[in-house]
Amino acid sequence: MPNLFRDFFNSEKTGGFILILCTLVSVIIANTAIGDSYAHFWHSLEFYINDGLMVIFFLLVGLEIERELYVGELSTFKNAILPVVAAIGGMIVPAGIHLFFNAGIPTQSGFGIPMATDIAFALGILSLAGNRIPVSLKVFLTALAIIDDLGAIAVIAIFYTDNFSFTYFLLSMGMFALLYVLGRL
Repeated sequence: MPNLFRDFFNSEKTGGFILILCTLVSVIIANTAIGDSYAHFWHSLEFYINDGLMVIFFLLVGLEIERELYVGELSTFKNAILPVVAAIGGMIVPAGIHLFFNAGIPTQSGFGIPMATDIAFALGILSLAGNRIPVSLKVFLTALAIIDDLGAIAVIAIFYTDNFSFTYFLLSMGMFALLYVLGRL
């Protein structure tokens, strides 16, 4: 029995199973009498999840994509352009559908909501297939989801802000330039 347990948790599929199970349990609990208390509990942890765990998650995924860009499946322009084009299409089509159905009504401004692919769910579901899925498909989906998320973040930054801070923009571009130079060195 301990070997079965160890094999399960060493399996690539484990993360996908846990993600789907937790999602199902959360949907069920959220639709019960304790749903409001359940939502309040998670809102109290939201800061730690968003500013802690998600940072680590995106750092690791970003490092994996960077490796793929330099030495892996995405190291050639021919292989890298497909996820970029797919991500752009994956942002424009859902936003266009939203605008089509919401043009001229107060919900029209919500076009940015359907633009981002949920990378955790995409990778979790893909991991359920295990090694039957080629590595190149996993890399493609990961790159597509990351590019899609970056595009959605840019849309949020441009279209959903009340004011633009030129100072913060210059500071962030300066940090980007510094990191770029350090990376080249």
